Amino acid sequence: MHVSKFDEKMTAYEASMAKINVKPDLELLRKVAKGLGPSIYNNDSNKVACSDKTELQRVVDNFCKKKLGMTDEDKAMNAVQAACQKYTERSKHRPVFYYLVVKELGLESHYN
Repeated sequence: MHVSKFDEKMTAYEASMAKINVKPDLELLRKVAKGLGPSIYNNDSNKVACSDKTELQRVVDNFCKKKLGMTDEDKAMNAVQAACQKYTERSKHRPVFYYLVVKELGLESHYN
């Protein structure tokens, strides 16, 4: 049986979430991952570095503000910081990270 590249990624994301004791809403996780498009297959863009302040600001600007329509920058940054604290794996998959941010902001409805 041939497993798609996307399904391989989903399996990795689920495993990553199990390590931090998060039981994901798989449908939401799939939608977040799909929303990221081809970037999830690119080794430069498929991870998030919480140690990189510039990158965290980019998540706030490009994801929280542009994609989710979040206008409160402090609330957005707090959600990003909370995701960093929750997601303790060294290698942070971008879809998992964004999923945690969506949950933190309570914006799941954005993906319905």
